Amino acid sequence: MISKIKLYLYYIKKAISKKYNKYKLKTGTKSILFGVHQFIWHPITVYLAWIYVYKQIPNFKETICIIIHDLGYWGKSNMDCEDGQKHPELGAKIALKLLDKGKSKKYYNLCLYHSRHYSKNKKHKPSKLCWADKMSIKFEPCVVYITKAKLSGELEEYRENSKEFCSIDKSNKEWYIFIKAYLIKLAIKQRANAVPYMETK
Repeated sequence: MISKIKLYLYYIKKAISKKYNKYKLKTGTKSILFGVHQFIWHPITVYLAWIYVYKQIPNFKETICIIIHDLGYWGKSNMDCEDGQKHPELGAKIALKLLDKGKSKKYYNLCLYHSRHYSKNKKHKPSKLCWADKMSIKFEPCVVYITKAKLSGELEEYRENSKEFCSIDKSNKEWYIFIKAYLIKLAIKQRANAVPYMETK
């Protein structure tokens, strides 16, 4: 009798788990909603970084690209998995349709090649948005960044991907200090090979 009850409870738990996983938010979606790529906060920091790096205010179309460039993370299981690495494609398609309108691929490319990793795979030079995106961490307070990364589940993945450069034994604050210096150096040098590649965008 007890074994039958246990089996019954097991199947109930399995059914509930399956139902929950069906509606569970994926890491990429959480990143856009309340994580590192939060759809309001992240564009603001990239906008400020653009002004800091290029000493000029982005024009209207560049601003739109700043807003949409990471929307492709929506629905991605992980940030840096094979699918996650293709996240620039959605923003690029939106830019092509709304901003380029068949006349060129200027803003399409601005979005598409904002990812250093994507650019490397396509053997293409990173766009101006890439360096503003990297510099945006300069405007991220440590406690805010770490909190968002924890809430979305990104922190564990980012730390795992960068463990060869920053020991997993380091505190989250120490890791943040390292990664901030790493990304700012990239933005200043504006060269894809300025520092070694990590499995990050």
